Amino acid sequence: MKSILIGLFMILGVCSQAQDFGLDYYLPTNVSYNQDIPKPSEILGYVPGEWHVSHDKLVHYMTTIAESSDRITIENRGFTYEQRPLLLLTVTSPENHSKLSEIKEKHLQIITGEVSKSELENMPVVVNQGFSIHGNEPSGTNAALVLAYYLAAAEGPAIDNILNNTVILLDPSFNPDGLQRFAYWTNTNRSTHLNPDPQDREFSEIFPGGRTNHYWFDMNRDWLPVQLLESQARIKTFYDWRPNVLTDHHEMGSNSSFFFQPGIPSRTNPLTPQLNQDLTEAIGNYHAKALDSIGSLYYSKESFDDFYYGKGSTFPDINGSIGILFEQGSSRGSGQLTDNGLLSFQFTIKNQFTTALSTLEASVALKTDILGLQHQFFRDAEKRADKGAYVFGRKGDPVLTNELAKILKRHQVELYKLTSNQSLNGKEFEVDASYIIPKNQLQNRLVEAMFEERTSFQDSIFYDVSAWSFKHAFDVDFTEVKSISMGEKVEEAILNTPADLKRSNYAYAMRWSDFNSPKALYKIMNAGVRVKVAKKPFQSSTEEFDYGTIMIPAQNQDKTADEIYEILNALQKENHLHISALETGLTQGINLGSPNMSHLEMPKIALLVGNGVTSYDAGEIWHMLDYRYEIPVTKLDAKDFGRISLDKYTHLVIPNSRANTLSSSGKNKLKDWVRKGGNIIAYKGTANWLKAEELIDFKTVSDTVVADNVSFVDRTEFYGAKRIGGAIFNTNVDTTHPLLYGYNDDELAIFRNSNMMLEADKLSFNNPIQYTQTPLLSGYINKENLELIKGTVPFKKNSYGRGNVMIFTDNTNFRAFWLGTFKLFMNSIFFSDQM
Repeated sequence: MKSILIGLFMILGVCSQAQDFGLDYYLPTNVSYNQDIPKPSEILGYVPGEWHVSHDKLVHYMTTIAESSDRITIENRGFTYEQRPLLLLTVTSPENHSKLSEIKEKHLQIITGEVSKSELENMPVVVNQGFSIHGNEPSGTNAALVLAYYLAAAEGPAIDNILNNTVILLDPSFNPDGLQRFAYWTNTNRSTHLNPDPQDREFSEIFPGGRTNHYWFDMNRDWLPVQLLESQARIKTFYDWRPNVLTDHHEMGSNSSFFFQPGIPSRTNPLTPQLNQDLTEAIGNYHAKALDSIGSLYYSKESFDDFYYGKGSTFPDINGSIGILFEQGSSRGSGQLTDNGLLSFQFTIKNQFTTALSTLEASVALKTDILGLQHQFFRDAEKRADKGAYVFGRKGDPVLTNELAKILKRHQVELYKLTSNQSLNGKEFEVDASYIIPKNQLQNRLVEAMFEERTSFQDSIFYDVSAWSFKHAFDVDFTEVKSISMGEKVEEAILNTPADLKRSNYAYAMRWSDFNSPKALYKIMNAGVRVKVAKKPFQSSTEEFDYGTIMIPAQNQDKTADEIYEILNALQKENHLHISALETGLTQGINLGSPNMSHLEMPKIALLVGNGVTSYDAGEIWHMLDYRYEIPVTKLDAKDFGRISLDKYTHLVIPNSRANTLSSSGKNKLKDWVRKGGNIIAYKGTANWLKAEELIDFKTVSDTVVADNVSFVDRTEFYGAKRIGGAIFNTNVDTTHPLLYGYNDDELAIFRNSNMMLEADKLSFNNPIQYTQTPLLSGYINKENLELIKGTVPFKKNSYGRGNVMIFTDNTNFRAFWLGTFKLFMNSIFFSDQM
């Protein structure tokens, strides 16, 4: 039937260009416009919606309109990974602009309580309007063009009222790199005479698509971890201004209509105040009225949720603000035939623009209540603040501890240093690798949200993860104390540069537990210096060295002892490493010339990408190796696998992938490479097709629960409740195994978001990581799966010819912030031959 309709559209020429979509299509008609303000078409060369705006043209228009209007100022807050500017427009009345610093200062006094509730009605409300954090959901950014014009050019009492009573922080493109990628794709594949056939190439992006940023991250999960450059700019804007309302304009499936929050009530995070949800619903009434007026279908409360605080629509909720999600059915190009008829790109823009205006209308109408929410949120925070503090740290690893401190400081959490090394509740905390978080601070609710462990829930289905505790993500020691002597207040999380390394003419030992040790090891090897790894502990006259210590001989190298010293001294300063000079090989335990000092070869790493591979997982690995550890990785596209030589690579990383990612000949080629000594590191679903190819063998466990007394309408909930969507589990680990080199404790928290559970090997030494009998630390898992996961393993390794095949059931590099398990992946790279 759909193909018949497409044919009729083609015959009759009823495509989106058949209707005249001028700028008037979007704008309110009861308003006059300042003719001195340039329209988008005067700068772009077309009316928004006719083509997909590229980021460079977006920048051009936004810069031009800011120069033309005394209502708008523009700033660049930094750059993306591809060096595109991260623009922010501040929009308000000229009078407000003249005293903007004063307005900001007084607004921030709402947080501190220096402004009384009675003063709120005379203050402007701050609205942060953000668009298209997913680059291939472009109706938001293209609507921002129309919105900027309207705010600059509209005249009359209505716009004056908005501008006098709001400060608008307009972020036209949350994701410049993804937007540019998608605009290029759809513009270069669009027909002159638009074709709405959903099977047209225009609507089928190639890998990785435009949704993500340069490193293929979904940036709408990074508001809390703040690991990405774009996120860091957004979060700084948030705390600079503390907006009362933050909008997040998205798109969803093409056959959908339009969604606005609230989401499903039972899935709201318990830490979110009820008043937040009440006001979100009150604002929603304005969206409904506005969409009714233009005849657009919509819905609310039936999908999406407000649980994970790492999304743009939920992050404000734990900061005394209101986050609002908009989801528009996507044309995914210039215009597409859907179940709801022909969906033009222009129509999607119109809905986004319409709700951007209704947001402003609601924010002004409900201004006192919205400002009151912020005021009350922080007064309640003051009342609920307990005495005492949290202390966190990682003994011997100041870098890892400091990475967590950086996140907390980005969120304006108060931190203090310890006055001395301390033993607290059975845990050791060092001055240079620990921090204190006092409970009595304005950000105490956010701190609770970041570190809490929650295992009971009102609902069993989650739009995103159900757990994200940062103490487990960073594998730090964390404890609560009733009182503690606090040292220096931390204004910025930075580390002191280590002193010069002591010189040796014999050898050096580098502690592998340091977070940056993989980065340093690669650079040492790349400099042509031979290294060995200690498979057993040893002691010098002054220090103890654990499993995985890297030993660097100073003699019989291609470089002189002086050159080696300069390399190591520079690396230990740059990376805050613990490197020790050794004067003799006659160490206690094993000696430095022992057979248990194993030679290491420099890895040459390839990463399989392309159609069939999960781009998120691949991007996280690419980012970790390239950006964080500065280790080169070659991305091999699956479609080119048949003509690529693998001989130059020692390791091939295959993220989660489908069975048909490689052809039969490609899989045979892979087998030959492993037989000759290659190493595969594979994740999740990839393990299944590796097993089918007999590259590895394992057994899984799965539940046998049947749908008993489950109605048809509840079937989605039945299956959803069985899914492990993102929870944290405890494992026992064997720190003598090369996979666990660098870990000091016999337990490790693992994040998992899959239902793949592997039976443990009968030989205990082949189970370096094994889930405990009480595994759940935080998050949701149903009773059946909780029983099944006990005693299973998340890692397996098989030899295949002269090579190795290693599989992980879950992502060790989750969203670039699960730093506590990064070393599992790095160990599988550097120590694969030692396993």
